[in-house]
Amino acid sequence: MNAKTALEAQFLATLAMLNQIVDRCPDEIWDDPSDENKVWHVAYHALFYAHLYLSQKDEEMEPWPKARENYNVLGDTMPFPPHDPVDHSIPYTKNDIHEYINFCREQVRQQIAVVDLEAAESGFFWIPLSKFELQLYNMRHLQSHVGELAHRLWIGGVSTDWIGQPE
Repeated sequence: MNAKTALEAQFLATLAMLNQIVDRCPDEIWDDPSDENKVWHVAYHALFYAHLYLSQKDEEMEPWPKARENYNVLGDTMPFPPHDPVDHSIPYTKNDIHEYINFCREQVRQQIAVVDLEAAESGFFWIPLSKFELQLYNMRHLQSHVGELAHRLWIGGVSTDWIGQPE
């Protein structure tokens, strides 16, 4: 197995775990008013950045058709000055997030096939990593949020399964 095959398989397995979380998430956890960052919002954030960093360069990212401005930002304000407030008042539905997961699955298949893992630069000026290391960074970010969401479900009495290989 080569590096591209392994990266694709593990990205797809991670997306399958996120898909399972969306399937099993009760509505009261999905949009829990007591959560600063709702389950749907964390899922969207994780998918947005997986999608972005699968692109060859920032300017080459083709937005998901249902993307909403600044919904990638967690919290109530922009992370950089002047820290303007952001509006996340319209939640994404489970169907929306399932659609984005499927969109990202296609991005994984398309982008991993053509990525130059030997490239010295990530393609993103704010990330000083090689292209290969960017994909490891990308997968770690996605998986960390999948783990976070699985833990939220576990606290709510809902279990999830480990998926080691893609569906």
